[in-house]
Amino acid sequence: MEMTGGQALAAQLVREGVTTLFGLPGVQLDHAFDGLYEQRERIRFIGPRHEQGTTYMADGYARTRGEIGVAMVVPGPGVLNAGSGLATAYACSSPVLLIAGQIGTQYIGKGLGQLHEIADQSTVLSTLTKWTAMARAPQEIPELVQAAFRQLRSGRPRPVALEVPPDILAARADIRLLDPVPVTGLRTAPDPAVLREAAALLRAAERPAVIAGAGVLSAGGSDELARLAERLQAPVVVTGNGRGAMSDRHRLCLSSLGGPKVLPTADVVLAVGTRFVGGEANAAEGAQVILLNADPHDLGGHRRPAVAVEADAKLGLAALTAELDGLPRRAAPWVDLDAVRARCAEEIEGVQPQARFVRALRSAIPEDGILVSELTQVGYLAGIAYPTYSPRTFVRPGYQGTLGYGFPTGLGVKVGSPDRAVVSITGDGGFGWGMSELATAKRYNIGLVTVVFDDKAFGNVRRTQKYDFGGHMLGTDLVNPNYVKLAEAFGIRGMSADSPEALEGALKEALAGGEPCLISVPVGEMDSPWPLVMSRAPVTARR
Repeated sequence: MEMTGGQALAAQLVREGVTTLFGLPGVQLDHAFDGLYEQRERIRFIGPRHEQGTTYMADGYARTRGEIGVAMVVPGPGVLNAGSGLATAYACSSPVLLIAGQIGTQYIGKGLGQLHEIADQSTVLSTLTKWTAMARAPQEIPELVQAAFRQLRSGRPRPVALEVPPDILAARADIRLLDPVPVTGLRTAPDPAVLREAAALLRAAERPAVIAGAGVLSAGGSDELARLAERLQAPVVVTGNGRGAMSDRHRLCLSSLGGPKVLPTADVVLAVGTRFVGGEANAAEGAQVILLNADPHDLGGHRRPAVAVEADAKLGLAALTAELDGLPRRAAPWVDLDAVRARCAEEIEGVQPQARFVRALRSAIPEDGILVSELTQVGYLAGIAYPTYSPRTFVRPGYQGTLGYGFPTGLGVKVGSPDRAVVSITGDGGFGWGMSELATAKRYNIGLVTVVFDDKAFGNVRRTQKYDFGGHMLGTDLVNPNYVKLAEAFGIRGMSADSPEALEGALKEALAGGEPCLISVPVGEMDSPWPLVMSRAPVTARR
């Protein structure tokens, strides 16, 4: 039928199953927003106060809901502002679609100083996504949207971008909408011959271990992970980004703090859905390593595995378990995991007051609730100390370390999971990046509870300057508002808690209210979590 490019864009998004979009309007997107207006009963529109919030929110929505998050911004400064959220989504293998405006097609690449023009925006986007394309005619829009969703649903999940110039959005043409991309068959299945090699190593292993990363969460492979681990009676070290891939209540599960205490004595290590870099890789360097990953890039390079299995984590784990059929059952793991966990708990207790705050968070948040952990002193420890019981209930920014991502990401999480408790923890430094999104929480009644730990500084940098650079303090002190009054100025409930016990009570009260709430927690200098977070000390294995 005849329609504008903007109408075709919105209608094809509906066909692909999009029900929520995070975006900000602008002149290059006028016809796209007019198309979204026509679909307003099918696509819920959320408008943040800053363009970085569009991609942060889409990322939080995608990672915890298990669906594709969609954001939309104008070109130039809009794309650049949204770039931090795209970079975070890329680091965390999150399926986010950014629909980016462009300047008019007749001006692209000519450097004429058009509004919001930047040189070669497509190349900028290509560094933050695994696929990017630009519509050159309105008839191309449904096909390109379909291609974007095919990319998002196949291989390793990572963000993609689609640029749509304003003249293409405004043009009318006879346009055919397309059926949505079928999910079946898009995931990578393992090569049977390679799988048999991996199974042979595991069959012969006396001290097998598993490292599970975020790829297990992305693939929905938690049940398959547990079945394989139980078949092998192998300890499972869950990476920081993989928290929730196996419940911390499972007798075989260890956090990354426990990894260096068992991996150095393992003889075969299966690393699934992880880049296999850093502490876990170093600790396992004496073992024969099997890598299982949907991204071939993470099977080579500096890594020297005995076997490399290119496969979706869920499919690969299921096939590997089937290949181990007939393996004699072991009575118990080869290492005393209760002793490892006890040592981890003792070490965690030595980092104060963060350990008490982490316990308060876990006590107040329901088991199926979601914690969005920022780059804050409590958040650093939470990465190894906050018990996580189910998939997609612990969110962090991955290797990108995106300060300020937490609050807007938490809003996206709550939009995607309105019936679950969602708590964002942040420091006063990171919260300053996006505090204007209090307006978004109020406008759309997003019931996120946000905890701000207020030490009036970039605390991590200040500690480094104080102890490693002779007290040469520069740029780390902050001037903060009264956060309770700030929340109230936006029409949101503000609370204060001056201890872990008070925080636990405030959280329970706020979560019961179901409305947006900001809790301010004044704190002083805290113990450094880094010697513990970066610990590499092994314990004696039980042979």
